[in-house]
Amino acid sequence: MDYFNYRGNDLYAEDILVKDLALKYGTPLYVYSKATLVRHVKAFDEALKSRRHRICYAVKANSNLAILNLMAKMGLGFDIVSEGELRRVIAAGGDPHKCVYSGVGKTPDEIRFALQVGVDCLNIESEAESFVISKVAKELDVVAKVALRVNPNVDAKTLPAISTGLKNNKFGIAHEDAIRIYKRMALDPNLKIIGIDCHIGSQMTSGTPIVEATLKLLEIYNALKDLGIEIEHIDLGGGLGVIYDDETPPTPEAYFAAVSEQLGDIDVALYVEPGRAMVANAGILLTKVQYQKTNGNRNFAIVDGAMNDLIRPALYGSWMNIINAQKREGVLSKFDIVGPVCESDDFLGKDRSLNIEDGDVLVVRGAGAYGSSMASNYNSRRLPCEVMVDGDKSYVIRARQNYNDIWKDENILPN
Repeated sequence: MDYFNYRGNDLYAEDILVKDLALKYGTPLYVYSKATLVRHVKAFDEALKSRRHRICYAVKANSNLAILNLMAKMGLGFDIVSEGELRRVIAAGGDPHKCVYSGVGKTPDEIRFALQVGVDCLNIESEAESFVISKVAKELDVVAKVALRVNPNVDAKTLPAISTGLKNNKFGIAHEDAIRIYKRMALDPNLKIIGIDCHIGSQMTSGTPIVEATLKLLEIYNALKDLGIEIEHIDLGGGLGVIYDDETPPTPEAYFAAVSEQLGDIDVALYVEPGRAMVANAGILLTKVQYQKTNGNRNFAIVDGAMNDLIRPALYGSWMNIINAQKREGVLSKFDIVGPVCESDDFLGKDRSLNIEDGDVLVVRGAGAYGSSMASNYNSRRLPCEVMVDGDKSYVIRARQNYNDIWKDENILPN
């Protein structure tokens, strides 16, 4: 459920007419619904209420400071994968002590900063990384709290580009190597083992893979318990899918009920790292039709939004629902919705049945995740404006970029 709905022929964002937002702020424009974000946080919290838990929002999905601040105010922790994301969390008022830090390529400087601000846990993704963390912790005279990110070799049944839990993926430590590495780390005075972590993929529309991964982690938990190694939390990552088209992902309640059943009464906290499921359907992208044309048997609606604003369709072949902000009566035609970027793959959607006129505002739904956070200045295009709607009010949470901002860090060679 979200709060972008038609009233008659007009689409509203909560209590504001979407076409009025386009008129006021221009296009392309990201619009987020605060009520939807709050609802999604509460849905996860309710689904996990039966056990000790921590919800760590995956910052990479959407890192806008206003969204991070809202999450922090609602008590969430954060899943981060870079020093920049950690600094964003802190700038937004988030608590670094509630952060789990994943990522395969943490540098010594990034590890140092994370330990200095006191992140809750460093999720180790290679044995080599464990030695670097130990060395940096010793230099700082601190004990680093760590977990292994275990690669359980479980197929998440999702797109190859967003699958992360198979042996041929770069992420995590092989399931069969975990016990050996845990035993060695338990003897290291610079490390404190506090958890077991995994993340097997994104946009999962079935609960079966996460149950399979849970069972793999339980094997490790029980083996560590037998060795006298105490585990404080099990982190199952994120990945719960959302509805873009006709997907039928489980609800958070159903998803975690199956996990909880497998965990039984073991006394550990459950950490989860939702990103897409929190923000995807809480955001839309507005884009205006500039021109229409026909090349042979294909109709094109050329809009002012492009792959630099929303790269998912071009990068992953992702299907995202595109609707008109104002419904039109009459015959529908098939359109490719394409942008002005100089690439044949610059499209937001293909073969869409729409009734379009020049100047219409089109709405790309499900754009709250991996939209603005993956936007770029390709073709020297400005980053789009972002606004948050709260009832009948709207607030700019990222101003449209000025052209001079695009090249302000560049320098011309001296004569």
